[in-house]
Amino acid sequence: MSFTIDNELDTRGLHCPMPLLKAKLALNQMQAGEVLRVVATDAGSWDDFEAFIRQSPHELLERTQESTEYIYCIKKGC
Repeated sequence: MSFTIDNELDTRGLHCPMPLLKAKLALNQMQAGEVLRVVATDAGSWDDFEAFIRQSPHELLERTQESTEYIYCIKKGC
């Protein structure tokens, strides 16, 4: 999948619920259609981000795990 990252957020070392809360704050500052890339080390963020996306207007473009890092690319909805 090809897309442009508009904003990056490093939440490595933060524990639940901080990665998701910081992502929500970042998304609030972005324009619809922009993409936020979040890097987290909290394994709980995997389920947190999935649940958040289901209940939001945003789109999860990509979700990957690289070693102990969890990476989320979220396209801001309307």
